[in-house]
Amino acid sequence: MPSYTIAHSPDADDIFMYYAIRMGWVSTGDLQLSNLGADIQTLNEAALKGTYDVTAISFGLYPHIWREQALLRTATSFGQGYGPKLVRRADRPLKKRFKVALSGEHTTNALLFRIAYPLARPVYMNFLEIEEAVRSGAVDAGVLIHESILDFSAELTVEAELWDIWCELAGDDLPLPLGGMCMRRSLPLNRAIELEGVLTKAVEVAVHHSELLGRMLIERDLVRVDEAGLKKYLSLYANEHSITLDERHLKAINTLFRLGFDRGLYADRIEAEEMLIPAEYLAKRMA
Repeated sequence: MPSYTIAHSPDADDIFMYYAIRMGWVSTGDLQLSNLGADIQTLNEAALKGTYDVTAISFGLYPHIWREQALLRTATSFGQGYGPKLVRRADRPLKKRFKVALSGEHTTNALLFRIAYPLARPVYMNFLEIEEAVRSGAVDAGVLIHESILDFSAELTVEAELWDIWCELAGDDLPLPLGGMCMRRSLPLNRAIELEGVLTKAVEVAVHHSELLGRMLIERDLVRVDEAGLKKYLSLYANEHSITLDERHLKAINTLFRLGFDRGLYADRIEAEEMLIPAEYLAKRMA
């Protein structure tokens, strides 16, 4: 049986979108799948090296790896009216060259932050450490992501919403592309199509049975939030729009890629549509 490894982050939306497979709710055919969890910076670095067959990534990373990795249509997270938050201590206004904690050099939030705050001094750390780093004064500010945006210390205040920065830069009412998945191009094409199909079905099943799966994740202590927090978080980042990309989401991804390229942060100008696995291949092959 062909064996493939899927790497995802430990945050609630990634676990939710994968665990329908672990629960046995989705048939994998003759594909033998294993999974592992790591923070987003570790995953982005792994994708740069081509470590895993399928890897969750920040959309902000993808233009650096498009030659080696195909972009998947499924298991995506977008913000619509919300997203990562730049926070600081409420009693310490920011100076121009403030020190800021970011969750990774190639994350979407780091890309947008660098464009909006070119004089700031970024440091990178695990996203779980950012809130405490700001609270303790180790850094002047930090960008909170994942579940951290829902509940953080009362000592902190929101300096800026990355959603607002995105809207100003994008110039359109487009969703904010945060995270997606990529697959090594070295996989046989027929297997790549099958694997994307299994992952798409897993997200679809998870979304359609979100309450049951959510309770099972909490019972197994697989998420860091309570039932109400999980329901809120999944409604934001793992919902019907996560099942497969539509034209509006593709336009948003292309806008992000263009912003980075126009500012010299990417070597290549790419279009998301050209990076997808050609799913029509099997149908043509069987015709």
